Amino acid sequence: MSSPPPESPRSSPPPDKPTRSSKGPSGGDDKPRSPLAGPWLIVILILGILLIWMWRSSPTNTGSTVKYSFFRAQLAEGNVKEVRIYGDILTGEWKTVPPSPNPKDGQLKPRFNTVLLPGYVTDDGLYPLMDKQGIVVDVEKTSIGAGTQMIFWLGIPLLMFVVFWFLIRRASDPMGGGMMGGFTRSSAKRFEPNDERTTFDDVAAMEQAKRELQEVVEFLKNPAKFQRLGAQIPKGVLLMGPPGTGKTLLARATAGEAGVPFFSINGSEFIQMFVGVGASRVRDLFQNAKQASPCIVFIDEIDAVGRVRGAGLGGGHDEREQTLNQILSEMDGFQQNEAVIVLAATNRPDVLDPALLRPGRFDRHITIDRPAAAGRVGILKVHCRKVPLADDIDLEEIGAGTIGFSGADLRNLVNEAALNATREGKSAVDMEDFESARDRVLMGTTREEILNEHEREMTAYHESGHALLAWLLPEVDSVHKVTIIPRGRALGVTQLVPDEERFHIGEKRLHSQIVMMLGGRAAEKLVFDEFSAGAEDDLKRATDIARRMVAHWGMSEVIGPVAFRQGEEHPFLGKEIHEQRQFSEETARIIDQEVQRFLTTGADRATELLIKHREELNRVAAALLENESLGKPELIELIGERVTIGADGNGQE
Repeated sequence: MSSPPPESPRSSPPPDKPTRSSKGPSGGDDKPRSPLAGPWLIVILILGILLIWMWRSSPTNTGSTVKYSFFRAQLAEGNVKEVRIYGDILTGEWKTVPPSPNPKDGQLKPRFNTVLLPGYVTDDGLYPLMDKQGIVVDVEKTSIGAGTQMIFWLGIPLLMFVVFWFLIRRASDPMGGGMMGGFTRSSAKRFEPNDERTTFDDVAAMEQAKRELQEVVEFLKNPAKFQRLGAQIPKGVLLMGPPGTGKTLLARATAGEAGVPFFSINGSEFIQMFVGVGASRVRDLFQNAKQASPCIVFIDEIDAVGRVRGAGLGGGHDEREQTLNQILSEMDGFQQNEAVIVLAATNRPDVLDPALLRPGRFDRHITIDRPAAAGRVGILKVHCRKVPLADDIDLEEIGAGTIGFSGADLRNLVNEAALNATREGKSAVDMEDFESARDRVLMGTTREEILNEHEREMTAYHESGHALLAWLLPEVDSVHKVTIIPRGRALGVTQLVPDEERFHIGEKRLHSQIVMMLGGRAAEKLVFDEFSAGAEDDLKRATDIARRMVAHWGMSEVIGPVAFRQGEEHPFLGKEIHEQRQFSEETARIIDQEVQRFLTTGADRATELLIKHREELNRVAAALLENESLGKPELIELIGERVTIGADGNGQE
């Protein structure tokens, strides 16, 4: 139930969106060809003309449809001028347009048509009557002629077969532009440099990464400077880092600094159901990039297509591996005078194929980490440009309290603070809004569940156990807030915030973290003489730390300085299916025993500390039941100043 140090979101400011050029998605000078172009347009035009001609030539579309009895009455009155008979359909023209027998149908047209029953022409004496009145009569055998029937039954199927055969022949060339032409083209978006382009000035923090990429910018601007001394610029630059640290933004800023076209595509856009389509898209992308050189090609999330080949159950002929092979071939095929540089971003460099990472392809690897304190303040300033801030806002304080946040986390923090101020009807965002936003980001949104008294009391003692042990153990991060208000998936949360930037962790701190994580469970047993299911997440995280200490980091004297692979690093690659475990069953048993010893020792120490400080535990729990949330100042009033690490490395008040 306790909250670990914040895992963060993304780095640096949101880029100004570059203006997309009018060029096509594949980078060509023209817009993409319409699927109706060429033979499709001709076929549709012919079919349309044929259908219009057939409709216009139908006798039933030449005038008003009337009943035979009405026609016969008008014929007897001598109001019929001429008659044409098509089999069982009779059409003609009135001398004077008569009123409609049904006023609802409206005015009749000068021409009319009606349907004859078989034998009416002869049996009803139509011919003698029309001949007596001098009416011109024209007779055809059927209403649909033999030629029209041939068109229906033979012509149209034959035309469809010819068109289909023609399209199949055109589609035999994957890049020929036939039926599959648009499907196999690259969907990369091309951005042109403009006055509002993103530059390194728009990217806060990441100074080391910007220095690395500045050389790429100089090469694109002045390649002769490097070629004069025989230097070769890297063909590929791989940006690696946690999610949200600003890899995509940095790539766009590199293109903006260089002032060259920028092709952007996601790795998953290459992959399709049909084998070979991804490879065709790769060829199309690099062909357009060479034509637009100097330029930058950016492939985001390259791990979607660049994973290790031959891993798992699949063979080497699937769509993803064929696409990767084409990328490898295209990057190797660049000539040194072609100023095309490939930038790629990933947060899983460990799963990429070694052939993709070797020199000659991605020559330079740039690690982008979460920002330090100064970088976080810079990122906050960028995201607060359009946010009205109150006078009590201290970005330095906010940056110091967001250790571990990435640029995306900070952007989300500012946005949540602005939303909270809007809900409260404020005219500016103040520190209270940022505090509420941080609680929402780290602990989740509040839930509406109403706990009974026993559940509230057990949750209060559980969170008090976490908070008190974190207060007493100097190696553990300091307590920022403890609450029994249900948030996210937890009934209560103890929020810890690091006091300083840390880049590695020692054995003592890890053991203390296990003790703190088991403190809630120990408090439940001490007070209520039973364990609850609420400690599931605590046990899971404590067990994971203990297992890593034993099997990965060599922190067990029984096991010694050995690392044992547990088969958990790449479960989606399927390596564990055909790779044997590198240690024996006896070693696995000893690892399990050591993990259990670490956890048992931590639980015993947690119980001892809580028994020793039972009075403080009761005070914190009572305050939580009364107020539901306690901050650092309230905890100081209840249990005194927090234990810190002295100069001798031991804890002191």
